[in-house]
Amino acid sequence: MLRSVRTLRLIAAGSLALAASGAFAQNNDYPTTDRVVFVMACMRDHPGNHFEMINKCSCAIDAIARELPFENYTSMSTALNANTIGGERGGYIRDTELLQGEIRKFRQLTTKAKKGCFISLP
Repeated sequence: MLRSVRTLRLIAAGSLALAASGAFAQNNDYPTTDRVVFVMACMRDHPGNHFEMINKCSCAIDAIARELPFENYTSMSTALNANTIGGERGGYIRDTELLQGEIRKFRQLTTKAKKGCFISLP
């Protein structure tokens, strides 16, 4: 009898954990293609052992996903990429303080995630 009660408690605890993690994953779940693009860019920027870098870069995007909803990730990463556009087009991004603040926040979050996943930074 005691064994079955203990088993039921473990099943209930596991179910609660799965439900909580499922709800969390839905809130900040990134599409697979966006995760793959991040990991590939990370591996390009940080060459090393292939299997090791796949794990480290996957860790980094998971850390970012825990901190940042996908909509914010999309707008911040787009602003960061657009910041490098030369000429007049890029000037709009570079001259808008709000966007520059978002770019700084995104860089800080990315740096924190990479450090936490043991990716050496330049």
